[in-house]
Amino acid sequence: MHKPYILVTGAGGFIGGHLVKSLLEQGHKVRAVDKKPQWQWYQRSSEADNHTLNLEKSDACIQAVNGCEWVYNLAADMGGMGFIELNKGLCMLSVLINTHMLMAAQHCGAVRFFYSSSACVYAGYKQKETDNPGLKEADAYPADPEDGYGWEKLFSERMCRHFREDFGLETRVARYHNVYGPHGTFDGGREKAPAAICRKVIAAKLAGSHGIEIWGDGLQTRSFMYIDDCLIGTQAITKSDILEPINLGSAEMVSINQLVDLVEDIAGIKLKRSYKLDAPKGVRGRSSDNALIKEKLGWEPSITLREGLEKTYAWIYDQMKSGSSKDSVVNRF
Repeated sequence: MHKPYILVTGAGGFIGGHLVKSLLEQGHKVRAVDKKPQWQWYQRSSEADNHTLNLEKSDACIQAVNGCEWVYNLAADMGGMGFIELNKGLCMLSVLINTHMLMAAQHCGAVRFFYSSSACVYAGYKQKETDNPGLKEADAYPADPEDGYGWEKLFSERMCRHFREDFGLETRVARYHNVYGPHGTFDGGREKAPAAICRKVIAAKLAGSHGIEIWGDGLQTRSFMYIDDCLIGTQAITKSDILEPINLGSAEMVSINQLVDLVEDIAGIKLKRSYKLDAPKGVRGRSSDNALIKEKLGWEPSITLREGLEKTYAWIYDQMKSGSSKDSVVNRF
């Protein structure tokens, strides 16, 4: 009897590439799928069954899921706040991916389906102050998510619920809070705050300049989760009996100014800050309340922001110092 595959969609992206590697290292057969040509994948593992497919199309989803018992659906058109605020229509179109993936999983007899949702589903009226106490899972309703991207994620969460209730497909949903780490985008407009700040500080250091531009007033707050913690939490949630969407993030909240402080300290420099107040900046305050996942799974992040930033900074520094493209592929043999 053939061992079934585990499918990872969005495998050419940041989290997907790391997840493929993790599953392969555990001895699983992995099918990796992404819309991008494989030379553009941030990481490409040669041991995986790699495919380039447009999962907005239903027939491509059938092709991807066929022969797979477990599905990790991470595919989406997304990026940092700069991308999300300026590309609402593109973000909404990701609803086609999850809808067709759920239909394909049901049709092909998959037994477990993980969906990567986002903290952007949380109600905006709960995030108007920088001193955010932490968003609980119930804070997604009454609904007021991030326009475009957040609405798509919230709708797709409901689709997962109804496919479980109506068709018996075991769906699991995690709400990611700002995942960061090496082997992701750090320029081009889709990068998130930790990578963007690292890039700006490194660029100043390499050029011998003394300034940095910060989007917003620097007082807005967030929490950031290192990729290794994300991988452990994602797989634990997928294997669990937790039926409703659950937070997967860090409760270590910092301001953007504090994030810059940390990266400057790692780099050993101090820069003059200018603030671009008309830039996309998102909500004023957002952090993860981890009470539920600690209760259900005993999980909480093990890697501090400082430790994760040191690893991320070192990787981005090496890329920029060597002149490597942000789209470079790491092949594993």
